[in-house]
Amino acid sequence: MRIPEGATDPKTRKRLRRPDMVAQQIREQIVEAGLRPGDRIPAEWLQPETVRVSRGSLREALKVLEFQGLISTRSGPGGGVFVASVEPGEAIRMLDNLFLFDQPTIADIYTLRKQLEPELAASVAGTLTDEGFQALQGCIRLYEDEPKTAEEEYSQRLAELDFHEELARHCKNPILAFTCSFLLSLLRDMTVCRSIYKEPNPALRETGLHYQVKLLRAIKSGDAELCRMIMRGHMIEAEKYMKERAAMRTRGSTTAQMVTTSRSS
Repeated sequence: MRIPEGATDPKTRKRLRRPDMVAQQIREQIVEAGLRPGDRIPAEWLQPETVRVSRGSLREALKVLEFQGLISTRSGPGGGVFVASVEPGEAIRMLDNLFLFDQPTIADIYTLRKQLEPELAASVAGTLTDEGFQALQGCIRLYEDEPKTAEEEYSQRLAELDFHEELARHCKNPILAFTCSFLLSLLRDMTVCRSIYKEPNPALRETGLHYQVKLLRAIKSGDAELCRMIMRGHMIEAEKYMKERAAMRTRGSTTAQMVTTSRSS
């Protein structure tokens, strides 16, 4: 078995290291052979003489695939190299790192949320099980009462995000569900958002409850278009609030710096 000369674009092939090319070849073989998570990868695929690379390059290729979550290894009787499944949570954590040092803005995130969340809500209209409704109602109960501390305020904001995460769990479109979950993860990780979530704001809590209670009723009735309308309004209000709060924090920080500079001079 050889790495096909035309398997990759010539420009891309020049940039790839040999272990990366071997890892890509094994990945393609897994897909073409229809292997599923838990299936053993044939030993002949993983022989240096078969892929025509050194043992060191082959070991490195397997490490690449293991890091990507595509394979797992077991030692001892019955051991070997097996196909593994990539968990959505793990994939999201890796994507979060992509924006670790160059974070998107609140506007960037809500540009997508305003488009995708209404479709997410519409996708579950009339399809939720009793358990699904109970899970969503459980999220709402966590922020029904006014918080007494900053910690409770922060926990309630996260519970509101959990409501949207729970919706994603019941969405039949895996790409839509994953993308919505990824955007929620970005919001949770952004420093400015964490600071905003800790700020007391009873009006925001009441507004969120209003939209989500209405949304549950629309979902239960199976009215997909009403679900879109309610969620779109919810996202517009949420974006407005988050952007206003972020702007206030920026102005406050700038004023504080100016005062400090004036005093020092």
